[in-house]
Formats: sequence, structure tokens, C-alpha cells
Amino acid sequence: MTEVPAPPASTSSARWIVLGVVLIALFMDLVDATIVNIVLPRMQSSLAAEYSAAQWILAGYSLTFALVLVTGGRLGDILGRKRMFLTGMAVFTVASVVCGAAPVAEILIAGRLIQGVGAALMVPQVMSIIIVLFDHRDRAKAFVFYGITLSLANVSGPVLGAVLTEADLFGLGWRSIFYVNLPLGAAAIALALLLMPESKAVKPLRPDPVGIVLISLAMFAIMFPLIQGRERGWDVLTVAVLVAAVPLLIAFAAHQRRRDRLTGSALVPPSLFARRSFTAGTVVMFVLFSGLASLFLVLTYDLQLGQGWSPMLTAVAIVSWPIGITLMSGVAQRYATTHGRRVIGIGLAVMLAGAVALIAVLSTIGPQVTWWQVSLPVLVTGLGMGMCVPILASVVLADVPGDSAGAGSGVANAVMQLGTAFGVAVVGVIFFWLATTGAPADPADPAHREAFSDAAAATLWYNAGAFLIALLLVPMLPRAAQPEPKPEAEPRSEDPVGPEATHHWAISGSRVGSFEDSLASGYGSEGRGFESS
Repeated sequence: MTEVPAPPASTSSARWIVLGVVLIALFMDLVDATIVNIVLPRMQSSLAAEYSAAQWILAGYSLTFALVLVTGGRLGDILGRKRMFLTGMAVFTVASVVCGAAPVAEILIAGRLIQGVGAALMVPQVMSIIIVLFDHRDRAKAFVFYGITLSLANVSGPVLGAVLTEADLFGLGWRSIFYVNLPLGAAAIALALLLMPESKAVKPLRPDPVGIVLISLAMFAIMFPLIQGRERGWDVLTVAVLVAAVPLLIAFAAHQRRRDRLTGSALVPPSLFARRSFTAGTVVMFVLFSGLASLFLVLTYDLQLGQGWSPMLTAVAIVSWPIGITLMSGVAQRYATTHGRRVIGIGLAVMLAGAVALIAVLSTIGPQVTWWQVSLPVLVTGLGMGMCVPILASVVLADVPGDSAGAGSGVANAVMQLGTAFGVAVVGVIFFWLATTGAPADPADPAHREAFSDAAAATLWYNAGAFLIALLLVPMLPRAAQPEPKPEAEPRSEDPVGPEATHHWAISGSRVGSFEDSLASGYGSEGRGFESS
């Protein structure tokens, strides 16, 4: 096995500062994925935007992140991780300013799409840089800080969004949630330029531009009609675009098989789906995540636009969700390598119970619901999520061979992001149609509040159904995650794509443990090189 050169002494002395820099990037990304939820109704009202525009503001970020994620990781391998980190951070920061200054919804949507691209370029480099800079002993300490960052970001998102919006700093209102990224991004860029060493893979896989174009077109053909179809009246163009997704997906699958056969560097290796557990696992991920972010889209719109709650009161009601995740994620990690599948099943059952309880609350109490009556079922949902999401990927990847672990983790993460975007699109169509059809537009009208409450209760059955389907598929998953590699043995693999799956435990707030080492195992020493900048 080829040894990985140690960092130069000057770099070694500053590597903890470099860790702080990459964790700033991770924090910014995770907060921006959740901070918008709480102020989305305020944005829509301020910009006089349609409901479909609000869906794009929320889902567009996840969509472009998913589409560029794998490419971002490979570009880091090929061109240098420091270079791609800086590029991604610069794009993300500039896009944040565009979002904050957006005079119309279309500009805000464009900014969010570009933010997703920037995040997809910088976030995959976070795990790569940690793996290169730290040996096994110090890597464990680095992962502790990584886990703390995840938890803080998840809890901070809703609360920070509400505080900044309500404080109305410099009269900016909701726009300050984007402008806050400017000083953070500038500081991270400056410190990275000064202290971060450059590194790249010795044997990187080649990019797949044709595959990227095909999958991007296919996802757009699915998402555009779902988000815009209702407002366009499902005209011929909308239906034609949706139908076009089928041949595009077929063409993508055929191209991936051919590229894998000829070059061995497919964007999505077909061999992964020869394993039933991985195929079932990706379906579980897609369905589960389609029900997560969309649940809070429904809640925030019902509570703010329907019931007239402030962003702060809404944040107080739903902050129990990341708290529940944080409380249970340690339990999930403890049993991941012995009873992982069972823990995931229990977590999904608890999430289903929480969703049904929330439906019952909204159905029976309606517009008279109080913050604590919402907070309790949301807490139950968060507890269930903390049991399953932090370990889901490590269990799904348990049967994937070591030489495909990196590619598998990249596919899994992309599937989760696409599931998020798909769920927001579908739930948005259902909820806004139910809430606005025949209902009075005046928020002060009791009939308006009743219509939104009824629409929320009805729409949440989609989310409960998603959790139920995921639960029914759990028996097809591997029994448990693979145990962590022993400290004295460097992980091995031929596939240099492993760090691409670092991201969204964004939505999980999990502690980092065995999953991160499984990612490292997809990033073997044959694929790593180190060079001082």
C-alpha cells in the first residue's frame, strides 16, 4: 500500500485552524438549507411571488446541490481540493449576496440555484481535507468537532432565521439571513488562502460531462412540471416536458452502462444496483427525504400564512425537531454496527407516529392550535429521525464492496437531495391547491385559517405515507452497518470518490462516527496525494 505523505510541519501546526475553516463552510451550507424554511412565507409576501416561486426557492437549492455533488467531489480530486473549496465558497458567498439583494422572486430563485452549485463544489472537499490532514488518532477528534457543527447548524437554522428576520437589522428583514454569509465567507476564503494546503488524488476518475447533462435534463424535466404545472394549467408544454423525462432517464442509464464498460468511471456505477440491499436502500432514502423537508414546508405555511404566526413563534414550535434528532442520534450510532436495521425501523415507526399525531392535532384543533401542541408531535418526529437518519447511509452501504464505497456514498447522498427536491415539489402542488381553491384570501377571515389548517392536515398524509413506505422497505436493508476500521489499518479502496457523501446529515444533525470512517474507506491511499501549496 502506498503511504500517504504527512502534512508539512507548517501545515500540521495550522491544521486545526484549517479544520475550523472547512467547518465554517459546512455550517453555512447546513444553516442555509434550513434557515429559509422559517422565513419562506415572509419572502413570498415581500416579493409578491407565486406559490410555485416559493417552492423553487426552497427546492432549487437541493436540486442543484444534488446534480453537481458528485462532479464537485471529482473536480476536487482532479484539480485540487483547496482550489475547488475556494471556488465553491466564493460562488456560495456571491450567490448569498444576490439572494439578499434580489428585487424579484426570479432573481432570488437564480441565487438559490447558484448557492446549491457553490455548496456542491465546496462541501465534498470538507471530508477530503479532514482525511488528508489528520491521521486516525487526530481524525477522531476532528470528527467530534464535525459532529458538533452538524448539531449546532441544525438547531441554529430555524432560530437564527427567525431572530434575524424579527430583529430587522438595518431594515433588511429576511434579507439578513443571506447577508450574514458575506463576512463568514470572506473570513473562510482569506484563512483558506493563507493556511490550507493543496491536495489532489493521484489517480482521479475522469468527469462524465455527458452523464451530467443527461441527468440534469432528466431532473429538470421532472421538477419543472411538478412545480409549475398547476399555475400553467398543465398545458401541452408542461406535459411534454414531464413525458420527456422518461427517454432522458433511459438514455442516462444506457450511457452509464456503456461508460462503465469502456472507462470504468461512470457517474453512477451500474454495478451498485446489482445489490438488492443498495437498490432498496436508495429507494428508502428517496422516499424518506421526500417526506422530511416537505413536512416543514407545509407547517411553516400553515402556521404563518394560514394562522398568522410570527417567524419567531413558528421557530419555537418546530425547534423541538432538531432537538429530538440530537437527543437520539447518539443512541443510533451506538447500535449501528449491531442492530442498525432494527434501530432504523423503530425510528421510522416513531416518525410515522409523530406525523399521524400532527395530523390529528391540526384536524381536531385547527386554527386554535398552540405552539406546544405543535411542538410535541414535531419532537416525536425528531426523535424518530434521530434514530434512523444518522445511520441510514452506513447501513445501506454495508453490502457495497470497499472499492465502490465512495461511489455508493456519492449516489446515496445525491438521491437524498433529489428526494428532498421532489417531495417539496409534490407536496407544494397538493398543499397550495387545497389551501387556495375556493378559500378567501384575507388572512383575518376565519374561513381562510380553517382552509389552511385543513389543507395542512390533508397534505401531511403524503408525508406519513412516505414514512410508512420507507418502514415497509426496511427488511430489505442490510442488518447492520460495518464496524469502524481499526486505527492501525489504513482503509483501502481504488475509488477516490468517497468524500462526496459528507453533506446532509444536513438534515439529520447526527454525530459523526462510523459513517465517516466508511467514507474514508472509499477514499483509499492509492487515490490520495498531498502537496504543499
